[in-house]
Amino acid sequence: MKKFCFFILVFVIIPVFAYEVYAPDNYNCKTNGDKLLFVIDFSNSMGEYLQHETKVNQVKDMMEWILPQISPSTKMGVRVYGHTCNIFAYNACRSSELLVPLEMNNSPRVLSAISKLRPRGMTPITYSLKQAVKKDLEGKEGIKHIVLLTDGGENCDESPCDYSIELVKTRKDIKIDVIAFNVQDSDDLAQLQCTADVTGGHFTEAATKAQLFKSMEELILPHKDVEARIYEVSD
Repeated sequence: MKKFCFFILVFVIIPVFAYEVYAPDNYNCKTNGDKLLFVIDFSNSMGEYLQHETKVNQVKDMMEWILPQISPSTKMGVRVYGHTCNIFAYNACRSSELLVPLEMNNSPRVLSAISKLRPRGMTPITYSLKQAVKKDLEGKEGIKHIVLLTDGGENCDESPCDYSIELVKTRKDIKIDVIAFNVQDSDDLAQLQCTADVTGGHFTEAATKAQLFKSMEELILPHKDVEARIYEVSD
């Protein structure tokens, strides 16, 4: 269980119906000019130590290493969440910000933006994904690729799995890859894997810094379509 700067909300999942996995074409940001948006967790727990180094610093090191490997023709940007501490749950669950809009040759701006942040608040994953789809990627042509990196599950009153199920009913041009970094809770892992699977994305777990680097490297290379699964959505 994460530590937070205030009391958190609890959500309940009520199964209603099943929805099949959508599998779009493979994405390779080393070779094409599509759109790549990182959505990165800066919630309070990212300040915890893992192998004698904070998780957030490990993520920053990984980003500094991976960004130069991404094609300059890829329009890339970064959204973060949990980077502010709010005493009111409503505001904390909307602590999500597009730091760097999608542009080509954007690595220096992305690195500069995330270097200034420290982990502080909650984990509004679903709200961040909604903002990414409705605002950050709105009007963009071609495949839109979100890479969600988090060290925990949603702790606002929403479900990223349910949102992804609803998303693919109307959008076939967005996929969400998920890196679960040092996530322990089985329910959180199930929600995150569902989020990736139903959009045709790739889900991976990273328990160490080395695995984090490897996971992100694998995401920028072509990979096979995910294995089909069935998920249920709540009201």
